[in-house]
Amino acid sequence: MKMLRVAFAIFTLLLISTPLIAGDKKDEGPQSSLAFVVLKDDNGKPVRNAAVVLHFVGKHAKQAKGGFELKTDPEGKTHFDGIPYGTLRVQVIAPGFQTFGNDYAINQAEQEITIRLKRPQGEYSIYEKHDGSTNSSGTAPPQDKPQ
Repeated sequence: MKMLRVAFAIFTLLLISTPLIAGDKKDEGPQSSLAFVVLKDDNGKPVRNAAVVLHFVGKHAKQAKGGFELKTDPEGKTHFDGIPYGTLRVQVIAPGFQTFGNDYAINQAEQEITIRLKRPQGEYSIYEKHDGSTNSSGTAPPQDKPQ
């Protein structure tokens, strides 16, 4: 008899909680399937193992917490399904390249985003002439003073 009461209580609890759990899901609206292609800017070759970081952007261009990180395959490609329509901030990080970042409007069922990564630019030094040379002491040459 006691076992029957416990089973009935569990059944009742499940019966009551199931609609509550199912009603918890919100209609997320339309979603997109995104494909990313990451290429080298100078020669158009794919960048393998680049980190593609996705962040959702809310009102007032404020980045939401969390996000996703994807890695590119040997052809420089990766994809993600189920991205809700709206603004998506994409950041791409790969060794030997400048970090890339841009916001994209996600408004189609399928979208492909091609990203071209640039090599780092040279550092600017006050000890170099603008033609790239330095004087023998490694310091900038003296400036002529106007008379």
